[in-house]
Amino acid sequence: MTETAPFFDEMSDGPGGGRAWWAETEDGTRIRLGLWRHEGARGTVFLFPGRTEYIEKYGRAARDLAAQGLATFTIDWRGQGLADRLVDDAMAGHVMQFTDYQHDVRAMLAAAEELDLPRPWHLLGHSMGGCIGLRAAMEGMPVASCVFSGPMWGIRIADALRPVAWSLSWTSKRLGMGHRYAPGTAGGNYVLTEPFETNKLTRDREMYDYMTRHLTDRPELGLGGPSLHWLHEALMETRALARLPSPDLPCLTIMGSDEDIVDVPRIRQRMAAWPGGRLEVIEGGRHEVMMDDPETRATVFGLMGDFFASHGSVATPA
Repeated sequence: MTETAPFFDEMSDGPGGGRAWWAETEDGTRIRLGLWRHEGARGTVFLFPGRTEYIEKYGRAARDLAAQGLATFTIDWRGQGLADRLVDDAMAGHVMQFTDYQHDVRAMLAAAEELDLPRPWHLLGHSMGGCIGLRAAMEGMPVASCVFSGPMWGIRIADALRPVAWSLSWTSKRLGMGHRYAPGTAGGNYVLTEPFETNKLTRDREMYDYMTRHLTDRPELGLGGPSLHWLHEALMETRALARLPSPDLPCLTIMGSDEDIVDVPRIRQRMAAWPGGRLEVIEGGRHEVMMDDPETRATVFGLMGDFFASHGSVATPA
């Protein structure tokens, strides 16, 4: 991990001093890693983004974590951001096997060792990153604690359509059509095609504008809907994870009461059975509680900061 990668510092609105590097995974895929590190950081948060996301989107989150005394290390997963795209249609969210994301996790951990990032390390996984993070934690990721935001431990699909999603995604894979978009999705960026008034991500217009500015200014960071193959792999992975016990780690999960993207019953089931686990529901919150109005964000990052502090990191102003 020696080559510097592009990093759009100004648009990230991060805490300053942000950098990015290229890293190559063990299967030869190039990913991008981003770091906001500050003097005196008392720990590092490994921030696992969701599907369609990219490093710069979490600049403001990194600023809030820096206020808690924490560095932020994050990633462009394979197939999105500036990492290698995996099919000819660069806007299609795609992965060959869902467990391939663990190659990216291992490359990230190797880079963290190389960079000698401040310990203890903590995991923060949002949406798809929560799915990847749960698998990583189960496989022994060396973190002191984990926090999840609207984790994709299941995909919200109407009961009547769930068998259709399974059969269509399975059949498309075998007919060589898995690269096609899942029904109801297309190649456009969600925040550029969905009006603020009907979006499922945030109640805060200024934050929604922040997201849209990114993709207007840097369209190469954008991603459209998932491929049918991605959908099948995600359904398989979330089902497999649901059958496994939670890792022996302190866990805080935060979700909005108006969550409408991931499977809420799966979250409740997991957290009810997680020894010492804690679920916090943000009243009126949508899918991205870290990117909501200032009052909600203060609540969310306050919960996270207190939780990380109680598991090895001292929360002091940056």
